[in-house]
Amino acid sequence: MIATLSGKISEKVGDLVVVNCGGIGYGIAVTFEDFGALNSGEETKLYIYEHIRENTHDLFGFRSLQTKQLFEQLLSVNGVGPKMALAIMSLASAGLVRQAIAGGDTKFISQASGVGKRVAERVVVDLKDKVGLVSDENATDFLTTTANPNDEALQALVSLGYSVADAAEALKKVDTKLPTEDRVKLALKG
Repeated sequence: MIATLSGKISEKVGDLVVVNCGGIGYGIAVTFEDFGALNSGEETKLYIYEHIRENTHDLFGFRSLQTKQLFEQLLSVNGVGPKMALAIMSLASAGLVRQAIAGGDTKFISQASGVGKRVAERVVVDLKDKVGLVSDENATDFLTTTANPNDEALQALVSLGYSVADAAEALKKVDTKLPTEDRVKLALKG
């Protein structure tokens, strides 16, 4: 069982980061927020969740242990697999996701790719009393802006080195009906 991986980020491929550990590159799926915070060439340590099936061996990585624990709690909900749990975790910071679950915000949770109203309700019912804001570095995450991880302009700004919160803030005043390229240019000027 792989508990953590420490090494240099060699590249970002699609929605994976590749961490080079002892000459082996591990492709690791991460949350949208972590994807933006991890930069090629930098050393990192990720807490790993392994998902092994007949034909796949997927690795999911998290910069903090608390985020990994929330991911595992989401997996305990009937009907939520690793990719759906990662989609929920990619809606916002772990603190905001905890707050949404504890507050019964099914509308927020159902914004995640592949998550319908019933699954969102099940997440709230199963986890409402098990999660909440823990007083640690995530306690003020409610101050950050919620971002749509499927927004191509947001993804472009994150790939340019913006944090998810900064990218969302930069795009807040830009018309969403404009083409992605124009939205990115206006956000960079703004």
